[in-house]
Amino acid sequence: MLTEELKDEILHEAELYEELRGACIDALLVVQRHAGWVDDESIKDIAALLKMTPDEVDSVATFYNLICRRPVGRHAIRLCTSVSCWIMGYGGILAYFKERWNLVPGQTTSDGRFTLLPNQCLGTCDRGPALMIDDDLHQDVEVSKLDAILARYE
Repeated sequence: MLTEELKDEILHEAELYEELRGACIDALLVVQRHAGWVDDESIKDIAALLKMTPDEVDSVATFYNLICRRPVGRHAIRLCTSVSCWIMGYGGILAYFKERWNLVPGQTTSDGRFTLLPNQCLGTCDRGPALMIDDDLHQDVEVSKLDAILARYE
């Protein structure tokens, strides 16, 4: 159930739009920022608040690739799987996660720290390979720098 604080935050974002439904992605991101992911109850609550159907909100949530509809670790790592990133070294990064963290796309580390998620495109094709940890975009990623990058996310 959405708290009054979350409702206020969502309605504040909705002020930027002509219609309440325009704030749907913002509402989903607000919930995810506070809970880590968006559950079915939150979908229903957002729908009621924005005068939409739960199916409409769920359609947005499942289409928009930065919304998690299932629990994830404390930090979601979105690894770009585009052709550009693949050419620039995606395979080495994927191998690093498997060897160092025993982690493959879709899985969470045993300590709940990281979830590795495939992401078709992060929109930075000229700076691949790329990954996004939470809201932080990392470009020109090298396997040799991954330990230092991940150390920032305790």
